[in-house]
Amino acid sequence: MSDSQDKFATVIGPDAVFKGQLSFDKGARLLGKFDGEISSEGELFIAEGATLTGDVQAGTVSIEGHVKGNVQAKAKVNLKAAARLEGDVQAARLEVAEGAVLIGRCVVGVNGQSAPQTTKTASAPASSVTANRAKAQERIVAGAKK
Repeated sequence: MSDSQDKFATVIGPDAVFKGQLSFDKGARLLGKFDGEISSEGELFIAEGATLTGDVQAGTVSIEGHVKGNVQAKAKVNLKAAARLEGDVQAARLEVAEGAVLIGRCVVGVNGQSAPQTTKTASAPASSVTANRAKAQERIVAGAKK
């Protein structure tokens, strides 16, 4: 077997239409149409002209074709120039080539985890913030004098 065949032991050909759930260990190449869920620790390659409708969880996902669904990768999502992704991305790394289309939200970081969330507070006019700060300081000073 060649390196490409070793890397992508599973191939869904260009004339194939597959519906359901797919899981694999090493890697898979999608050349045709797939409707369903894909899960793997390995690499998924979606070729130009291929379409995938459904959610993906894999180690690495490379897209040249069209994906309509959420993509989650432990290592990396790579959107090639011809790629079109309509869905959310969660990955440790994201590479987007010029010309690729991404319509969705992204969470990129170690293991696809985002940084800790900070809470947003309502903003107040600067004058009221300054006045409130001055009142608080007066109370602190008054308490210290007792």
